[in-house]
Amino acid sequence: MAYSLALIIIAGLVFSWIFEKLKLPGLLGMILAGILIGPWGFNLLTEDTLLVADDFRKIALIIILLRAGLGLKKETLTKVGPAILRMSIIPCLLEGAAVTYIATLVFGMGWIEAGMLGFTIAAVSPAVVVPAMLDFSKKGIGSDKGIPIIILAGSSVDAILAITIFGGFISLYTSEKINIASGAANVLISVITGILFGVLIGFLFVWYFRRYHIRDTKKVLIIIGATILMTAIEELLKGHLAVSSLLAIMSVGFILLEKLPRASERLAVKLGKIWILAEILLFVLVGAKVDISVIFSAGATGLAVILVGLLMRSAGVILSLIKSGLNTKEKAFCVISYIPKATVQAAVGAVPLAMGVKGGELILALAVLSIIITAPIGQIGIRLSAKKLLHHP
Repeated sequence: MAYSLALIIIAGLVFSWIFEKLKLPGLLGMILAGILIGPWGFNLLTEDTLLVADDFRKIALIIILLRAGLGLKKETLTKVGPAILRMSIIPCLLEGAAVTYIATLVFGMGWIEAGMLGFTIAAVSPAVVVPAMLDFSKKGIGSDKGIPIIILAGSSVDAILAITIFGGFISLYTSEKINIASGAANVLISVITGILFGVLIGFLFVWYFRRYHIRDTKKVLIIIGATILMTAIEELLKGHLAVSSLLAIMSVGFILLEKLPRASERLAVKLGKIWILAEILLFVLVGAKVDISVIFSAGATGLAVILVGLLMRSAGVILSLIKSGLNTKEKAFCVISYIPKATVQAAVGAVPLAMGVKGGELILALAVLSIIITAPIGQIGIRLSAKKLLHHP
């Protein structure tokens, strides 16, 4: 495995650098690197590396959600809270429902399998959006109306909501006893319990870090270790109590920032450095899972499904911002910021295939296709449109 990890890191860095020199998102280079060194390319990775790929992707998602939580200030949330709530829910639900319905028509999928596809695709990418919004917030770009926080928090919860609903469809697939009504109730329960769980753990961290002097590096390691365990607790409670561990993780970051602001700023810097490695593992390994032939087989139909989903998502963003006080340019920026897909698609796209779900290869292929199409458009669009559409101090 050591050899494979070295190959993943070096190939990821090299291809990321090449793509950035071409003015393209580095994550696309990482995905291409994964395709080339993976089983469908030159097959250079060992089997045990591919077996733990899901765990690496989960850790990467945990890190980006911790960073998101550490960027959420209470006063800003209070100011733009209603807009964040709408941006967290409406775009995701509209896109997921649209893709689910279309998938049953054009791919002949059952409702449960189509739902897995719909809510795999129906999530904006925290990995692309969060770092950009943290940077804008630090520089004060668009901060007069709280736009970076609206998008940062909205996109993070949007991703968590998509994962939670995706998990609901997985439960429907694996258990005949669960119906749609109970599945929807579980989603709501998981959101509430997730927030409460995260707040509790966050206050425990606050108490511990105030009582004992610990180096920031060790604090970060403790937090990462504990949040990984939180995802394990979610698995242990499955079937007994629905808990969104990912929402809990972001809540931990929020509580730390609220109660330990100076320490949290230092922790966020260290997490940003750890993200460099986590990002490589996330996107190179998702590329390694991709069967290129399935992407080509999806062809124009798959592309059309993704584009329809994006149209519904954009309509959801506009609908969410009706009473936000943003002008037309600022709303246009929010629409662009909600385009990129990467994190959730990379994290859960391969799950149905690993479970042996009929159509699992197609779900993974469309997940990766959505990354390839939307990540560069979104990342470049965010960078360029911020200069023209947002207020600069």
